[in-house]
Amino acid sequence: MSDGHVRIRDWEKFKRLVSEKKPKSIVFILEQNALSPNKELTTLRIILMDRARYYIFLDFPKGKFLRETGIPLRKGKDDLWNLDEDEVKAILKRQFEKDNLEVFSFWTT
Repeated sequence: MSDGHVRIRDWEKFKRLVSEKKPKSIVFILEQNALSPNKELTTLRIILMDRARYYIFLDFPKGKFLRETGIPLRKGKDDLWNLDEDEVKAILKRQFEKDNLEVFSFWTT
């Protein structure tokens, strides 16, 4: 049975949780920004599983970067701003390198 989920609103707090909980991996999802008229893939959801509970961090665009993580948005062939899955994965791996954490995209796991 699940204890539910906890939404973490602060990037620094999420990073501390990763260090404290010491998970083997985290998962991220690139989502369409529902508020965008073009539905760009600009929302980042990061999920940390810890026993029966999971922690969720959401990051949204501010200009050409994500507000909390600072991950850059890239203009695609369709002229829409998007996140590049490989770039997000590489940035998150570097961010959590000291925690020896695996980073997986939900869509490629």
